[in-house]
Amino acid sequence: MKAGVRAIGIAESVRTADDRPARSTLAGAVVRRDRVVDGFGYAACTVGGTDATAAVCSLIETCCRPDVRYVLLGAIAPAWYNLLELSRIHEAADRPVLAVTFEASDGLEDALGDAFSGAKLQERLGVYRSLPDRHAVSVNDETVYVRHVGCEQATARKIVQAFTPEGGRPEPIRVARVGARAAEEYVDDQS
Repeated sequence: MKAGVRAIGIAESVRTADDRPARSTLAGAVVRRDRVVDGFGYAACTVGGTDATAAVCSLIETCCRPDVRYVLLGAIAPAWYNLLELSRIHEAADRPVLAVTFEASDGLEDALGDAFSGAKLQERLGVYRSLPDRHAVSVNDETVYVRHVGCEQATARKIVQAFTPEGGRPEPIRVARVGARAAEEYVDDQS
């Protein structure tokens, strides 16, 4: 993969406070394979809500230029189970979408059942069950777990490995996470 190939990484930072509604800041960072940062954007979603997919799609609309070839998401359930619908994100992006997580897990169904009930639970379970299976990918002596839409498993593995020059976190996701945290700190300082 050429050094100038770009991906957008999307990651979150959550801010909670007793006097404000809980929200999560999502940052989108366009990063070249050679680690050059080439753009930023921001959106927000509600902690415990169902608006994260729309927020990610708005970031894609804002940041995803024609030269951005991949979308790398740093979670599937940001903002306390505000589940991402990968098929909708893929449709909006019209390019491969990879959700990369960093811990082994038996899944989220039990946790969703503990956190929600009734219609709220059923809605989240429907989204969760629609997600593609997770596959372990070895990268730099670490293991990450990838769900993908719009490419084959072998291609998803190559994308994650190409955008992870060191450690286990793909650079677009790492940079987006740093940007999201910085935005949260700025907002907190202004309050």
